[in-house]
Amino acid sequence: MTEKKLEILGVIPARLASTRLPGKVLRDIGGVPLVARVYEAAKRCPQLTRVIVAADSAEVLGACKSRDIPAMMTSPDHQSGSDRLFEVLEAERADIYVNIQGDEPLLKPEHISALVDPFFSRDDIRVSTLKVAISAEQSLDPNVVKVVSSQSGRAIYFSRNPIPYDRDGQGARRYKHIGLYAYRRETLACFHSLPASSLQLAESLEQLKLLENDIPIHVFETPFDTVGVDTEEDLRRVRELFQKIS
Repeated sequence: MTEKKLEILGVIPARLASTRLPGKVLRDIGGVPLVARVYEAAKRCPQLTRVIVAADSAEVLGACKSRDIPAMMTSPDHQSGSDRLFEVLEAERADIYVNIQGDEPLLKPEHISALVDPFFSRDDIRVSTLKVAISAEQSLDPNVVKVVSSQSGRAIYFSRNPIPYDRDGQGARRYKHIGLYAYRRETLACFHSLPASSLQLAESLEQLKLLENDIPIHVFETPFDTVGVDTEEDLRRVRELFQKIS
């Protein structure tokens, strides 16, 4: 049986104007800007047809161009990575768009493969994302988004609170949501058109807008955790990890 052919575009939204860690996508990690680390990892994923950085500023665009990283300028006014992704959709044609967070320097090609492989064999998947098992202690951190999913792999809910609630102390297994997404073109367009939802605003989690509008998100487990860079402490930790593996 011939494998279905899909044009899969990896998009790295790179926002310089980060509030918690200004200029983080250009911060140095072992002599390489953070966004370039993410690009290098994404490029190693064989399922991606192309990878492009969606920049919000001349500084990010220039840093990419100096390293021969494909990049395009997008509006600095976008409120989310998915908004930036939609602007790329309007300019770049593909079947599947992969939102690759620009602050995940420990990204592995295996993360992206886990996201996109199901699209080759399953027509029912409209959006995919990832989860990784975490400790009970990690689940208490509101900056770590948790996810619960059904037996068929559909997301039931995402929360900053530890879910499920372990009422009787049975040691419920909890999962961290890794914020990478793959969307079919028509689903990403639909997502962009939807107004903010009540759950989205309550949790400050944009993906809840999809669930409130009955758009299923399929969640696939990965054994590989990531470290998102949001603070100076995160940056220090990632720099130390790269020193160990270099």
